[in-house]
Amino acid sequence: MALSPGDLAPAFTLTDDAGLAVSLSDYAGRRVLLFAYPAAMTPGCTKEACDFRDNLGVFTDRGYALLGISPDKPEKLARFKERDDLTYPLLSDPDRAVLTAYGAFGEKKLYGKTVVGVIRSTFVISPDGVIEHAFTNVKATGHVAKLIRDLDLE
Repeated sequence: MALSPGDLAPAFTLTDDAGLAVSLSDYAGRRVLLFAYPAAMTPGCTKEACDFRDNLGVFTDRGYALLGISPDKPEKLARFKERDDLTYPLLSDPDRAVLTAYGAFGEKKLYGKTVVGVIRSTFVISPDGVIEHAFTNVKATGHVAKLIRDLDLE
C-alpha cells in the first residue's frame, strides 16, 4: 500500500553504493527526496538517475537531500554511480523490505501485463520524517522536470 501525505516515513538503514550504512535518521532536520527505481544501468533508470544528477542543484539549493533506492546490490550500484557520474547516494534494498514499506514494490502494469516489481516512485519526506508528497507510477522520462514543477522549485 502506497504512502500518502501525512504518513510517517518508514525508518530504514540500508547499505549504500560505497558499502556504508545509511539511515533515514541521518537526515533528521532535512527534507529528503527518496526515489525508487527498478534496476541500475537499465535505459529508463539511467535516464531518470541522470536527470536527477543534472538537476541536483535545484534540489540541494533548496535544502533537499537526494537518495536513490533499488533492489540492486551495492557493488552494482557502485558501478552505476561511477559509469554515470551520479553524485548522490544509491541505496541497496535487496530484500525489498523498505521498497515494500513505502509502497514502491508490488503489482504493476508492464507492457500491458500485470507483474510484481519495483514501482517507480518518489517520496518527499519532511525534516520531521513525515511524507509530504508521494508520486507513484511515475515515468522515467520527464519525471524530474515534472517534480520540479509540482514542488514549485522552478
